[in-house]
Amino acid sequence: MPADLPEPRPTAAPRWLDWTKALPLYALPQHAVSRVLMWLTRRRWAAFKNLSIRWFIHQYGVDMTEAADPRPGSYATFNDFFTRALRRNARPLPADPAAVLSPSDGTLSHHGEIRDGTLIQAKSRSYGLEELLGGDAGLAREFQNGHYLTVYLSPSDYHRVHMPATGELLSMTHVPGRLFSVAPFTVRTVPRLFARNERVVARFSTRHGPMALILVGAIGVGSIETVWHGVVTPPRGRRLRRWQYADRAPVALARGVEMGRFNMGSTVIALFGPGQIAWSQRLHPGLKLRLGETVASYVDDVAGRTGTGAH
Repeated sequence: MPADLPEPRPTAAPRWLDWTKALPLYALPQHAVSRVLMWLTRRRWAAFKNLSIRWFIHQYGVDMTEAADPRPGSYATFNDFFTRALRRNARPLPADPAAVLSPSDGTLSHHGEIRDGTLIQAKSRSYGLEELLGGDAGLAREFQNGHYLTVYLSPSDYHRVHMPATGELLSMTHVPGRLFSVAPFTVRTVPRLFARNERVVARFSTRHGPMALILVGAIGVGSIETVWHGVVTPPRGRRLRRWQYADRAPVALARGVEMGRFNMGSTVIALFGPGQIAWSQRLHPGLKLRLGETVASYVDDVAGRTGTGAH
C-alpha cells in the first residue's frame, strides 16, 4: 500500500452476529475453562505440544523470524512458545525522548481523553474509570481528564507488555472478576467489559506525572504475571489484593522494557494523567500497532525542544 494512503479500517460484523457469539459466554464456567487451558498449555508431552505449536503457527500466521528462538520444537511447553521472547532489536525504539510507546503488539481498540470519569469501550459502549481501577477513587482522580489507550492482543501477536515510558512502580492491584473474551465482537456487545473482567492494575510515577497499565484477563488467560512479582493470578480470589511499593526499594523500569505478560492473550489499557500527552494523528480504532512504535508525545518535552515550555 502506498505510504500516503491511510490504512483501511475494518468493517464491523452485523450486531446480531456479535450477540450470537457473545451470549454463550455468559453461561460458560469461564474460570474453570481457563484453568483447564492453563493446565494443558503447560504439559511437557512432546508430541502434543509440538503438534499444537505447529498448528498454531500455521493457523494464525505467527512470524517466528521475530522470535529469540525461532525453532518451534525447542519450547518446553505451549505456554513457553506463546509467551516467547523477541529477538534482540526486533522492535527498535524511537530515538525521540518525547515519544510515548505502544505497550504491546496488537490492534488499537480505542484511545482518547477520559471525560467525566468515562472511557469509551466501543461505539455506544463506555465504562467508568473508578470501576476499572477497582473502586479506588483516589487513584481515579489522578487520571481524571487524562488519556487512555486500549490495545487488543490477538492470538498471533507477541504477548509481553512493555513500558510506554520510564517509570517507578508505586502500587499494584489485582481486581477479581469475570473472564469474558475480549475479542472485538465481545467489546462491541458486553457492557462494561474491561471493568468486569479480572485485571491487574500497575501504577507508576513518571517525570511527566502518573501512568498506569491495566492488564485485562480473558477466557483462556489462565495467568497474568509481572516482572517484579511473578504470577499474580491465579489464584482467582474474590477480594481485591493490593501491594504498595512506594516505601520499598524502588522498582524502576525504563521505557521499552518488559513489565508483564499474558499467559494466553488479552487486552492492555494504558492511562496517562491530564495534560501530559498529545496523540499521534495516525491513530484510529482497528489500527495494527507494534510494540515500541510511537503513539503519542509528551507535551512538555516537545515544548521544551521548541522553546515554548518553561524548564
